[in-house]
Amino acid sequence: MSSQNNPEVKPGYEEFQYSASDGLRLYARIYSGDGLETQTPTPVVCLPGLTRNSADFHKLALYLSTLEAEPRRVICFDLRGRGKSQRDKNTENYNIQVEADDILAGCVALGVKHAVFIGTSRGALIIHALAAIRPGVLQAAVLNDAGPEIDGAGLAQIMAYQDRLSAPGSLEEAAALLRETQGRAFTVLEDEDWMDYVRPMFVETNGKLKQNFDPAIVEMLRGIDLNSPLPTLWPQFEGLRMIPLMTIRGENSSLLSAKTVEEMMKKHGSMEAITAEGQGHAPMLHLGPLPEAIAAFIDKSAPH
Repeated sequence: MSSQNNPEVKPGYEEFQYSASDGLRLYARIYSGDGLETQTPTPVVCLPGLTRNSADFHKLALYLSTLEAEPRRVICFDLRGRGKSQRDKNTENYNIQVEADDILAGCVALGVKHAVFIGTSRGALIIHALAAIRPGVLQAAVLNDAGPEIDGAGLAQIMAYQDRLSAPGSLEEAAALLRETQGRAFTVLEDEDWMDYVRPMFVETNGKLKQNFDPAIVEMLRGIDLNSPLPTLWPQFEGLRMIPLMTIRGENSSLLSAKTVEEMMKKHGSMEAITAEGQGHAPMLHLGPLPEAIAAFIDKSAPH
């Protein structure tokens, strides 16, 4: 684990690298507040979306790790091929099963036996996989705008805005382009929120912005027939019925339908459901009442 003297590291977290089972070097951010590494028995693990990375959770992780009453150690992972995790030459490994195994390897490396998991989009699907292969690691879970059944229209939307943002001249241009394509779905976002949305998506190399993920990940989506029903994860969802569960749906989400959330509530029995008003896919978890709601759910589900 590196120290926070690294100029690339923003205040509030340390960097951690570990090896996947196949030797790929993977990355995580560790938010430990004031030395919480050994003080909190149940940490929080955050898993990002398809092309996103650990930076998406920065403000939420700072909030959860510095709460005066119930601070938590928060671990935010970069999936393989995203952010600071190494890209995989074998693109077939960009799948939920392998990514779930990577997260388990990271938990072992960090000594995490169980945690409250927060998963956005792809991260929520990985939580389903964990429920099937290693349910004991899940103390509780928060699913951010993805469940056992997803809408192909949402995947089409992701591909569309990724194409628009493939090579912006600046972060400001990227934010403007994203606002142009997603503005109707994210009516509550202010100018700085749009910048927060795009910052994790790019890195600067030789004065030019490059996407902060392996382009092969998006290319794999193009092989999916979005006109046919997509595979569901209802069998894996059964593994989530035994733990406290919260699902957050963007009010204007095109990926997770209100009907699917209703069915999840029926099957789970005690699942909490929250609508992120004025947000689409996927809601930014540090906005509005979401941080307080998430913190309350965590403290109720995994008391100190």
